[in-house]
Amino acid sequence: MTARIGVITFPGSLDDRDAQRAVRVAGGEPVALWHGSHDLDGVDALVLPGGFSYGDYLRAGAIAALAPIMSEVKDAAAKGMPILGICNGFQMLVEAHLLPGGLIRNAHQQFIRRDQRLVVENADTAWTNGFENGQEIVIPLKNADGGFTCSDETLKQIEGDGLVAFRYRGVNPNGSLDDIAGLTNEHGNVVGFMPHPEHAVEAGFGPNTPDAMRSGVDGLTFFTSAIAAVVTAAV
Repeated sequence: MTARIGVITFPGSLDDRDAQRAVRVAGGEPVALWHGSHDLDGVDALVLPGGFSYGDYLRAGAIAALAPIMSEVKDAAAKGMPILGICNGFQMLVEAHLLPGGLIRNAHQQFIRRDQRLVVENADTAWTNGFENGQEIVIPLKNADGGFTCSDETLKQIEGDGLVAFRYRGVNPNGSLDDIAGLTNEHGNVVGFMPHPEHAVEAGFGPNTPDAMRSGVDGLTFFTSAIAAVVTAAV
């Protein structure tokens, strides 16, 4: 089967087309979805893409979390559908209470763009099963509101339950608690990730590596992992 992965466009989305392209490069079928719809078009998985939905007014992702289609996203999450929130999409997931905590202005109060080293903390999710725990990857990062925050009690629960999916390595670019770069829910089907894996799926367009400039493709594994999870569930 060919996995059909929906990519939802919100007003202000910037990376929806890039996410669709990443799905296609990974071997899936991208399906464009609209924030004002209540129809998920029978997709097998969902991506909430990066950007600045509704201009990041109020809090980043807060208005988008109330979009009509988010009712269907919440229902799909409860039924176990793989859902990935990338950057602004991660902000939507925490605002919709599909993941714990919140994302606030970077500690240095500036927009940041860099190729970011990360370590995989949980390779047992729908979006990370192609990685290994402890594996180091490099993914482009670009955000202004990427600082993960939560209460001490919530942080203790996140760490105790193994919900940290990725941590920043080498440098914490935005002041996130415990160097948290990505989270999963307890069922492993919902993942939020602040860097942009869709910008590291094809050689010649990704981060630099010791082998060649722009040859990094670590982001591709997010999408092939989800496709593998969908295919396995359908067997």
